[in-house]
Amino acid sequence: MDYNRKLDEAIGRLHEEGRYRTFIEIERHQGHFPHATWKKPDGSEQPVTVWCGNDYLGMGQHASVLGAMHEAIDATGAGSGGTRNISGTTVYHKRLEAELADLHQKEDALVFTSAYIANDASLSTLPKLFPGLIIYSDALNHASMIEGVRRNGGNKRIFRHNDLAHLRELLEADDSDAPKLIAFESIYSMDGDIGPIEAICDLADEFGALTYIDEVHAVGMYGPRGAGIAEREGLMDRIDIINGTLAKAFGVMGGYIAASAKMCDAIRSYAPGFIFSTSIPPAVAAAAAASVAHLKTNQDLRDQHQTQARILKTRLKGLGLPIIDHGTHIVPVIVGNPVHTKKLSDMLLDQFGIYVQPINFPTVPRGTERLRFTPSPVHGPEEMDALVDAMDALWSHCELNRAELSA
Repeated sequence: MDYNRKLDEAIGRLHEEGRYRTFIEIERHQGHFPHATWKKPDGSEQPVTVWCGNDYLGMGQHASVLGAMHEAIDATGAGSGGTRNISGTTVYHKRLEAELADLHQKEDALVFTSAYIANDASLSTLPKLFPGLIIYSDALNHASMIEGVRRNGGNKRIFRHNDLAHLRELLEADDSDAPKLIAFESIYSMDGDIGPIEAICDLADEFGALTYIDEVHAVGMYGPRGAGIAEREGLMDRIDIINGTLAKAFGVMGGYIAASAKMCDAIRSYAPGFIFSTSIPPAVAAAAAASVAHLKTNQDLRDQHQTQARILKTRLKGLGLPIIDHGTHIVPVIVGNPVHTKKLSDMLLDQFGIYVQPINFPTVPRGTERLRFTPSPVHGPEEMDALVDAMDALWSHCELNRAELSA
């Protein structure tokens, strides 16, 4: 076996399809986000504005978050020193979990190294806790949820995206006595559409199913205290397990679930992804707790974020660019071709100092390749003008269609 040739073939296929992914090395500057410096492959540097980051509210630069991190690292050092079961649980981890439980009005919370691991570990563990469990998963659920459902060894059903009639059909076809769980998202990050949370909860009640919601792209940004779409719609008490991230609106890293004390206790006791992972550093836990606490009382920041998203969508629509608008902060501009998408991304970076990563298959279906912009409260009028002008110029230069997509 010529292993190197096989590797060349695998990478070559991505190049041929125009969807080979390159890392853009940037250096963020504390206090100046979204401005950064691009470290070019030739060794030179260029100032850029980041338009595709997940630090949605700029909390990774916030003084209270940095202060908490500095205080914790001075007090405890760099790492946690172990798994949560073996010397890796500190006062900072418990404080963070208490903040998260309070945020979602649940009895307890459990912090993982990432929201991906939280989804994968939790969903793959639940059939151990509920033998015979059938998981009903939305077709557009995140890869972490898909992987968790796939690995759990139990029964799974995939319902068409946000299709309540199909979900009902699947529920009705199964044994009424079998344990069931419906797994879905609040905001689907590629199109920015919202799951029908209340209707899914109604079906769960009717068929005796548990509910599992991924609020990764909503926590910090929606609801009166930033607990997500379920909070905004007054439905948190109807969700059994809430998954969230600390790496987006909260500006740090890590993931979590919030649920009943018994549910958290069972998952932490049985999930290998939790048991065998070193816990997040105390300084990271402290920073995340400070961010969560701050955003519980900062509606102004959430309002500014939504305003910026509305402005950008309105201006891009005014140019006739094909955007998808579901009323959330996600701003996808559909290009529809992987080569063109990569070319636009490269030209925005090279010529205009605007950094937005191309989104290609398999992250999105073929033919829906896109540029996905994430405006934030720290993207000011100058940054907005520069982006809109650049998109207008390049859309004409590349002779792309100006046809608005309906939501």
